[in-house]
Amino acid sequence: MIDVDKWREILGTLRRHKLRTALTAFGVFWGIFMLTVLLGAGKGFQNGVIDGFPPVPNFIYIWNGGKTQIPYQGMPVGRNIGFKPDDVEAIMKNVPTVRLVKAQNSVGVWGGSAPYTVHKSKNGAFSVQGGFEGIENIQSMKIVEGRSINALDERERRKVALIGNRVRDQLFVKGEPVVGASITVNGISFQVIGVYESLQNGNQQQEGERIYLPNETLRKSFNQAWVGSFMILPKAGINAATTEEDVKAYLAKINKVSPDDRGVFGSFNLQGEYDKVQSLLSAIHMFSWIVAIGTIFAGAIGVGNIMLIVVKERTREIGLRKALGATPGSIIAMIIQESLFITALAGYSGLVVGVALIESIAYKLNSASDNAGFFSRPEVEFSTALLALAVLIISGLLASLLPAAKAAAVNPILALQDE
Repeated sequence: MIDVDKWREILGTLRRHKLRTALTAFGVFWGIFMLTVLLGAGKGFQNGVIDGFPPVPNFIYIWNGGKTQIPYQGMPVGRNIGFKPDDVEAIMKNVPTVRLVKAQNSVGVWGGSAPYTVHKSKNGAFSVQGGFEGIENIQSMKIVEGRSINALDERERRKVALIGNRVRDQLFVKGEPVVGASITVNGISFQVIGVYESLQNGNQQQEGERIYLPNETLRKSFNQAWVGSFMILPKAGINAATTEEDVKAYLAKINKVSPDDRGVFGSFNLQGEYDKVQSLLSAIHMFSWIVAIGTIFAGAIGVGNIMLIVVKERTREIGLRKALGATPGSIIAMIIQESLFITALAGYSGLVVGVALIESIAYKLNSASDNAGFFSRPEVEFSTALLALAVLIISGLLASLLPAAKAAAVNPILALQDE
């Protein structure tokens, strides 16, 4: 049941000291506001950075990095180790940490002139790369028209092409149907099955000027008997670096390359960078909580100091209450209730204003046509808001303990004699 008289008394006390109450409440307001803004901005930074990584961040690329430099098992130096199509099945069979292996060839990607591509009267030179089912998750693509390459395209060696948005813009008139149209690459005809946009931060232009063909189709069309590189995924729970070393060791073994000849096979895996970024984001998140909670507790200390002044000013009143039969518990409840009211009202206001600011920034970013780069979709999660409110309540309670204890300890006889 709500004690109307008690609330009337609390509100009357706050009205009599408006400036003092406002300044005290502002400390709590600012703490919750800062917590909300810092966590919302941190989430936006996290989204922006993670968006720059592909949905599958633990892939591994392995390619021929150079000639052998160390003689091994009777083999001379200067050998150029090439990859063969049969190596794909051999890696899958003999390297237990591997979940998936795909061969990948290219034309005009690692040097050399890009193939000449024509559609009707328009043309351009675009690099061509081998693709496979799921390539969009490896290369951070968004399919904006049609579809991506699938397993049937690979198996049947279909003459189909997935083109970048900048290839589309250069070869096709605006409004002209793209999916289903034909393009010729170095005189060979391919049917366009889809258009993609690159999501890689800072690299959209280069990636958007690329054409993907099913890799076996590319090898057959451009007479490439070899395999240019391997794209590998580790098994679940296996670190990409472990699988990377296992595959390179196996390739060295079957090609009679010395284990100490480190320059023969080039490799790259993104998981190490991804893990570093995740650790950095976690540290930023933790730092935001530490700074904001420190600010909240600073505001709570201000509330506690004001409540100590209130207790001192109302010593005679508290003594009179106790002389009339008020229990220490009721006195404590009165002080705690006033303290919690100030912190709850100020903190909730800070939370609302902070969320409103974050949501307005998110709206502006969402409606802007330009890429926000490393900052995207700032937001305050519901669980974060609940946690902030919990911190608020705890800080308000802690702020009231010392003043409440002093109020409960007031001697009614001495209080009534106090001038």
